[in-house]
Amino acid sequence: MKKIANNLITLKFEDEGKIRLDKFVDQEMDELSRSQITKFIKDGEISVNDNVVTKAGYKLSSGDVVTFTIPEEKPIEAVPEDIPIDIVYEDQDVLVVNKPQGMVVHPAAGHPDGTLVNAILYHSQINDDDMIRPGIVHRIDKDTSGLLMIAKNNLAKQSLMKQLKDKTNLREYVAIVHGNFKEKRGVINAPLGRAKNDRKKQAIVDDGRHAVTHFEVIEQFESYSLVKLKLETGRTHQIRVHMQYIGHPVAGDPLYGPKHTLPGHGQFLHAETLGFDHPRTHEWMQFSVEPPKIFQDTVKNLRG
Repeated sequence: MKKIANNLITLKFEDEGKIRLDKFVDQEMDELSRSQITKFIKDGEISVNDNVVTKAGYKLSSGDVVTFTIPEEKPIEAVPEDIPIDIVYEDQDVLVVNKPQGMVVHPAAGHPDGTLVNAILYHSQINDDDMIRPGIVHRIDKDTSGLLMIAKNNLAKQSLMKQLKDKTNLREYVAIVHGNFKEKRGVINAPLGRAKNDRKKQAIVDDGRHAVTHFEVIEQFESYSLVKLKLETGRTHQIRVHMQYIGHPVAGDPLYGPKHTLPGHGQFLHAETLGFDHPRTHEWMQFSVEPPKIFQDTVKNLRG
C-alpha cells in the first residue's frame, strides 16, 4: 500500500515473511534510484513504525509502515565545465567526439555535472533551447566508449535526428563477448522494452520496440570472441541485451553479463565508426577511432 500526501510517502508492507528495507522501497518507488534510497536511509530520512532506521538491510515484517519525505529536487541545468574531451571533428554545424569510458553523456539525477555535455559547452558554442541535453541526438552508455555526433544548431539537430529515424546513418561498434560462434555473421531481430522484474534493465519483450542488430565475428579466442556490431535501430542497451539474448553477453557487462568475466571498468563495448550526411553540405562524413587502451590490451592478452 502506498500513500502520498504533501511529499510525505507512506508505504505499508503487507506480504508474509520479511524483506530488506532498501529493496522494499525500491520496489514501491519507481521515482527513486537505488542509490538515492540508500542515501535516504543512511541520512536517517526514513522511518519504520515512526522509528528512524539507518540500515539498508533492516528487515521489514508484515504490517510495518515506512514513512519518509521526498525532498524537492533542484532543477538540473547543464553548465560549462573545463573537462578535457577528444574532439575528432568540428565545424559550424556538427561536432564529433570520442567519449571516454566512464563518462555520462548528459546531466541527470545522480549525475548533475562532470558529463560530456558539461565539457562540450565549455569547448564549443551550442545553440539549443534544451537546457539539459543541448546538442544531443543520440547517446551511448556511461561505460561504453566511442563516437558521438553533436548538433551545434537547430538545422543540424533536425537533420541528424531525421537520419537516425530514417536509419540512413552508420553506427558500428566492436565488442569482446563471451563464448565462441558457429556462424561468421548474423542478424538479431528482437523487440526491446523495460524488464518486468527490474526497472533498471531492458529485456526482450513481445510488445517491445522494434530492434535490429547485425553482428560479424572478427576473431575468436579460447572463451571469448571479438565481434563487430552494426546498429539498424538504436534502443537503450540494445547491443548489450541482444548479445545476452543469443548467449554471448558483452564481457564486463555489470547488468547483462556473468560475474566471472574479464577485468576492466565495465563492458568491453566501443562505438568505433560513425557516418552521416552533413546537415548543410549533404556530404557523407565518416569517422573511426580505435578502442581505448584497456580494450586493446585485453585483446592482446586473449591472443596470448
